[in-house]
Amino acid sequence: MKKPHAYRDLSPDEIENLFSQFLIDSWSYSKISTFSRNEKDFEMRYVYRNPSKSSASTISGSAYHEALDFYFSSLKNGEQKDIVELQQVAYDFIDGVQANFWKLQKTTPTIEECVKKATSLTNSYLENFFAERSVYEDDIEEIIAVELYCDEFLDINGVDIPLPCHAKMDLVIKTKAGKIVIIDHKSKSYFSDEKELKFSIGKQAITYVKCFETVSGQKVDEVWFVENKSSKNRDKSPQLNCFKIEIDDSVRRLYEAMLYEPLKRMLEAISNPDYVYLLNENDNFVDLAELYEFWAKTMIAEVEDFNIPDNKKEMISRRLKKIRDVSISSVDPKTIKKFRENASEFIQYDLTNKNMTNEQKIEQTLRTLGVLVEVKHKFDGYSSDTYLLEVSAATNLSSVYKYKLDIANALNVSSIRMMKELFVYEGKSYLAVESSKTARRDLMFDAKYLDGMRIPIGLDNFEQPIVWDLDNQSTPHVLICGATGSGKSVVIVSIIEFAKLAGVTDIQIFDPKYEFTRYKAQGIGVYNDIEEIETMMELLVDDMNDRVKSGTSHKTLVIFDEFADAVAQSSKGKALDVYETVQVGVYQKGEKIGNPILEKQFLKTRRSLEENLKMLLQKGRSSGFRVIAATQRASVKVITGDAKVNFPVQICFRVPKEIDSKVVLDEGGAEALAGRGDGLMNSPEYLGIQRFQAFYKP
Repeated sequence: MKKPHAYRDLSPDEIENLFSQFLIDSWSYSKISTFSRNEKDFEMRYVYRNPSKSSASTISGSAYHEALDFYFSSLKNGEQKDIVELQQVAYDFIDGVQANFWKLQKTTPTIEECVKKATSLTNSYLENFFAERSVYEDDIEEIIAVELYCDEFLDINGVDIPLPCHAKMDLVIKTKAGKIVIIDHKSKSYFSDEKELKFSIGKQAITYVKCFETVSGQKVDEVWFVENKSSKNRDKSPQLNCFKIEIDDSVRRLYEAMLYEPLKRMLEAISNPDYVYLLNENDNFVDLAELYEFWAKTMIAEVEDFNIPDNKKEMISRRLKKIRDVSISSVDPKTIKKFRENASEFIQYDLTNKNMTNEQKIEQTLRTLGVLVEVKHKFDGYSSDTYLLEVSAATNLSSVYKYKLDIANALNVSSIRMMKELFVYEGKSYLAVESSKTARRDLMFDAKYLDGMRIPIGLDNFEQPIVWDLDNQSTPHVLICGATGSGKSVVIVSIIEFAKLAGVTDIQIFDPKYEFTRYKAQGIGVYNDIEEIETMMELLVDDMNDRVKSGTSHKTLVIFDEFADAVAQSSKGKALDVYETVQVGVYQKGEKIGNPILEKQFLKTRRSLEENLKMLLQKGRSSGFRVIAATQRASVKVITGDAKVNFPVQICFRVPKEIDSKVVLDEGGAEALAGRGDGLMNSPEYLGIQRFQAFYKP
């Protein structure tokens, strides 16, 4: 049972008011540790959300954790996984690391080299784990939790802390001796000194203990830190070392007191917008040049130059203004900029902080890798910029594609998109590179872009409309895919509004998620429940068949949002059978005797929702039906080969992985989109995949 807490039962409004008093919204052991070690590093990472990039070693440690989470989750469910399966989980994690997360170093100057090193280290960790996993398993009676997250208000040292603690516990077990144990996996290049661990690791241990006990109500007996050393011991001694901390009452009091002191100092700092965070120049865990460059940036930058959440922007903006006013009044801005440039010079492989244009960064990155290019043109789009590269005649284009992640790293974006075909501009061919950016403006809905039945979907980076022609028989139906917040619903709204302006009066919307109910008041058919969706789809097919027989045609726009979920929930099998109730009399020698009997007799089998949709797609084009089907799930089970044949136009907004983009468009690129209406379109009307910004209709 949770102890009473001064802040735990606050209302949402009271929580919001509480958080407004602090520069961050939660605390954790890592934040306390960073603050104690180097306040300026804490300020950079957690106040300004400007984290350092991760080295190959750090990424390999995260991949190792991901694989172990998979292993113990499977073991909890009674499944034993082998090393190959764990390696695949780790490789997928490494492959999924965004380009701008990698820290390039002298030994790993390209992302390809980073991936190789991370993969090699991860393999070493997993081999060690499999050879010595008895360190874990010999004591396990029950796996209680794997990768357990905590966001709880805690009391530390008898004091109610006014911010929730955010923590992740790798593994919680019950041992054969009946003890509750929290286990933390650690990947190391060398083992920690156990004498130092006794003092340094206690604050992390008590953080886990307080979190778990608050969440579960169970008392923790021990915390284990299992270190896995990547380099092989020459004496063949174990590669895994388990350091155990017994959590008794005296240890609890000691470690809570040790934790409370730095936690209190950190809370005092983040509750004061004017607090000056000190830089520890003797900190071996940071890149001093990076910290100095950040420091100079805070003296001249605006709040928009940082990744600050909306609820902190006002406070951070006031802080920046005060820093800027004080700095500029005492130091010439030119001196600050020069200082920042000098600091950046020592960050050898990170071009994101250099005083260079993006064009120069692209050229510099490729030239250091032996590829000669020149950026001839740049086009400023809404959610992305397009760079046209003139490639040296002796350069193999495949060598440029090879380094697209290194270009993304230099531009500080998660990924870039390179067009497969050369782009012709002003009569000359170029290699086109598209880089996402934070949208500073919306592309507002404007009727001037409508041309007859050519429905504008958006504008490309050359300010040209990307359209869907309702009169074109080769482009009757559209498939739209995209993750939550990517712009899928927004583009559907703009299409409906443009279609109304074009004179389409027959619009039917299947809306299982209730996102388009406002159109009911406008005389448009909107169907939400699965039963009415099934009924209306059947009526549309009947209408289509009548039109085919009579030779009539008129435009009917059908919007089917989240069609995959609706199809999955629809009636199937015996649920499609239709029966009628009839009276059956009982006769003897021609005379009716007794009361009539009511019987259900089979009448027919209805077509399924999926069958009706397929019929509408296949036969509806000639009679004026135009269908837009949208889904969040870019899965081959949802978007099959047969399904894509019926949708000659495919639109894909941002999706989580490259494989999702390939399912929809047959090529990658959608995983690199910026979201908020930044999309790709594949249509017979265009040569190749077109990138566009969708219109926004408030």
